[in-house]
Amino acid sequence: MKRICVAIDGPAAAGKSTISKIVAKKLGFTYIDTGAMYRAFTYYVIKKGVDPKDEKASCALIPEVNIELHKDGTVICSGEDVTKVIREPLVSGNVSYIASYKDIRLALVEQQRAMSKRVSVVMDGRDIGTYVLPHAEVKIFMIASAEERAHRRFIENQEKGIPTTLEDIIADVKKRDTIDSTRAFAPLKPADDSILLDTTKLTIDEVVEEVMKIIKEKTE
Repeated sequence: MKRICVAIDGPAAAGKSTISKIVAKKLGFTYIDTGAMYRAFTYYVIKKGVDPKDEKASCALIPEVNIELHKDGTVICSGEDVTKVIREPLVSGNVSYIASYKDIRLALVEQQRAMSKRVSVVMDGRDIGTYVLPHAEVKIFMIASAEERAHRRFIENQEKGIPTTLEDIIADVKKRDTIDSTRAFAPLKPADDSILLDTTKLTIDEVVEEVMKIIKEKTE
């Protein structure tokens, strides 16, 4: 079987990571969580006492940051297991700033493209189909209402024991949408050849079914 790249894009909390993990497992592909990479970098910036809104100071840390993604979902940042801490509110509220900086995106995109050249991948993020993997065989852009996305993130945080309010998450989701879609470099937007998939009223199983159907149609 030839190497295949599946790009799944969309706004914050659209369900990209959940769906991508399941689809990758079903297909036997490697799942690459680009969002976790930007979250890990954001965590490192905060840990170092740097303001994530300070582009110059944040980018100065690039040589220090080494991110590893393991098949079991573990995220290692410069030797530290950051799998859980990168989902906390402080990171969530600042990751869009870090993800908007061109030098940081270039550094992480280089790693992401290198992974896609070795094996078949399902990669999710904000600009996979438009910038990271513009030649991906399958491109899907997942959307859902801001309220539905916030509710999903709220339930997820509750299950992980992360203290947040639904109101705060709705505000954070809307703020991230604005930052992601208006950033100067590689903004959030559907690729011209991507398939739009509204997941607002769909269950996880229904979304997985739709994505698998799209992949089958595009690769047969």
